[in-house]
Amino acid sequence: MRRRATANLCKAFVLVGFLVALAAGVGWRIGGERSAARFAFCGLSAAIAVYWLGDRSILGMLGARPFALAEDPLLRSTTDKVAAQVGIPAPKLALIEDGFPRSFVVGRGPGSSTLAVSTGLLRALRREELEAVIAHELAHIRSLDVLTQTFAVLLATMLVELSRLGGYFSRALLFILGPIASAFTHALLSPRREYAADEEAGRVSNPHDLAAALLRLDRAGELVSFATSPTTEPLYPVDPFETDRLSRMFRTHPPLSERVRRLRAMDAPVDEPAAT
Repeated sequence: MRRRATANLCKAFVLVGFLVALAAGVGWRIGGERSAARFAFCGLSAAIAVYWLGDRSILGMLGARPFALAEDPLLRSTTDKVAAQVGIPAPKLALIEDGFPRSFVVGRGPGSSTLAVSTGLLRALRREELEAVIAHELAHIRSLDVLTQTFAVLLATMLVELSRLGGYFSRALLFILGPIASAFTHALLSPRREYAADEEAGRVSNPHDLAAALLRLDRAGELVSFATSPTTEPLYPVDPFETDRLSRMFRTHPPLSERVRRLRAMDAPVDEPAAT
């Protein structure tokens, strides 16, 4: 787990360094050393803004609002319980008024992250399944996957949305910017992170409950419509998008069948008997 956290932190630093160097290079081509310094400063300022405010941007983009304890006390208590088991501070909670069952985490790491869940998720899962999905999400926080996910989703979304400025040429621009955004996404996010989060969740909850929850979420697309930018695919426990060309570019999840197989092969945690 510590190795994954270190790797994610290094990826974030490398990405910031690359973008600052790219901005400096563009500035140098435009106006020499002075422009290069200005562009580099702007690039670094943008990276700092993403680091501190990126989670709020994603939450706003996906329609999440602050969670009120009175809405579902069980969600707060379950999250606190799982956070203690995972070994991180309990994250803030956000709620999405949407019938499609989904959840995700955004932020910088333990102590500065938010878990967002939809009303559809709260209705669709049994209590044990909800606990397992929360454990999966909090595992992403502990390993700092949440940091690279936040950076990757914001960068990819910005590039894809930038293509809309092309007007008549927006489709052609998307063919250029889409693969670039996809390359950044896959460079930062490995499918192995989902296997690791599943394994971590299976240690603190019943892995069979998580397997059942993942299958239930995967089938939700057949019953409830879902529409948002495919650049957000890395955030969710399972890929909720149709298999069109653009969404396939941003698919970072491993095959669900393999994830379920690995979870089914795990032994459920056994509660220790109470001391007498």
